[in-house]
Amino acid sequence: MEQSMLGTKVITQIGIIVKDIEKVGASYAKFFGIQPPAWFWTDTREVAQTEYNGGPSEARSKLAFIDCGQLQVELIEPDEQASTWREFLDTHGEGVHHIAFVIEGMKEKLEILNGSGMPLIQKGEYTGGRYAYVDTFSELKVLIELLENDK
Repeated sequence: MEQSMLGTKVITQIGIIVKDIEKVGASYAKFFGIQPPAWFWTDTREVAQTEYNGGPSEARSKLAFIDCGQLQVELIEPDEQASTWREFLDTHGEGVHHIAFVIEGMKEKLEILNGSGMPLIQKGEYTGGRYAYVDTFSELKVLIELLENDK
């Protein structure tokens, strides 16, 4: 059996694009019997160093996280700037945008995926690590997000 391209098969997160994070967050809270998740803005370009389709991007989004055991649901409400989030909402409407994996060796994993016809779409930094969205839609029917946390 071949080894995983990412070195893991554990999905840690499902990212869902929404138009109204407060409304959808309240629906998840009611469904799970929990408090509505707090949301926050992603960092500005200067902090996040966001790149979309190979160039700098001012894109930001509202994020809210709901922990469901070993899987996390991420709600994403994009701003109007060009990003994978905005493109998804404009093209597909609300719905599942990505599945995420925590990995080690971001540069190496991106090279492996790119060599398999799965190019980088968007990347950036967050407090404690970095993320990258990879276009795996034609093969996997969903995008993947790589999360690499600082040690």
